[in-house]
Amino acid sequence: MRKYFFTLSIFLLASFVTCAQGKWSIALHGGAGSASVNMTKEQITVYETELLKSLEIGKEMLKNGSTALDAVEAVVVSLENNPLFNAGKGAVANSEGFHELDAAIMDGSNLKAGAVAGVRDVKNPVKAARLVMDSTAHVLLISEGASAFAKQMGLEIVDNNYFTVDKKVKQQSDKGTVGCVALDVYGNLAAATSTGGMRVKKWGRVGDVPIIGAGTYANNNTVAVSGTGHGELWIRRVVAFDISALMEYKGLSLEEAANKVIFNKISPMGGSGGGVIAVDKNGNISLVFNTSLMHRAWAKSNGEQGADVLKK
Repeated sequence: MRKYFFTLSIFLLASFVTCAQGKWSIALHGGAGSASVNMTKEQITVYETELLKSLEIGKEMLKNGSTALDAVEAVVVSLENNPLFNAGKGAVANSEGFHELDAAIMDGSNLKAGAVAGVRDVKNPVKAARLVMDSTAHVLLISEGASAFAKQMGLEIVDNNYFTVDKKVKQQSDKGTVGCVALDVYGNLAAATSTGGMRVKKWGRVGDVPIIGAGTYANNNTVAVSGTGHGELWIRRVVAFDISALMEYKGLSLEEAANKVIFNKISPMGGSGGGVIAVDKNGNISLVFNTSLMHRAWAKSNGEQGADVLKK
């Protein structure tokens, strides 16, 4: 019996070591849009520095064996707390001057998902989305109901003016929806996205971010996707799921599928454009956008890493 338990222990230890040495990939974005003609090298450097700080959080977690789900949540929380982006602190205001926030998260291993929309007082909406997924039988909670749930679950509740930042930073963050996708060492994919929505949007407007399959999607069979851009178009084209479907049903590569959706399907629709970040089941990363900039950063277990703002 002792020999059996010893052998079993060695087997479990070996399995853990194998997983811990597995490959991982991660990508994040801080929104897409039109580059300001006045955007200086210093401003670009600031954004790249902040993106890399958030990237480091996810990298360390994945390197140490954390799940993709935990990693994408942690990265998005860090971006929600950064006033440079249009999510959490720094979220833009609607037509009535209030901040209404949306977020979603999805687990590619079981297709479970959680989302919140139109919340005005939850400091970190992505945490609420995770709790919707983990602690309810639902996928999407909205407005006062979502806030009441978050409060009941012990999340930090803040005054709506917490999300307001000074005018200079606010102007810089108009296009800054945030998101993260990852593949962990266990072969699982996850995606998370958070936003304050369109500036001066109508009260109650909800974009693509909390709509599973539009702005957020993850499936271990294919890909994890987080989108940023003109949300109404992302909803109508079901962008994130479409990329997955093209890969699963037509056998397209990640890059082929992402390019087809963004340039052949979204671009002809007009609007203000946008992009996606995506990681497939093999760890390939795609960062595709049809605007002049997308704040983005990425890393792989093989040492590849980078951060960019403008289109190359």
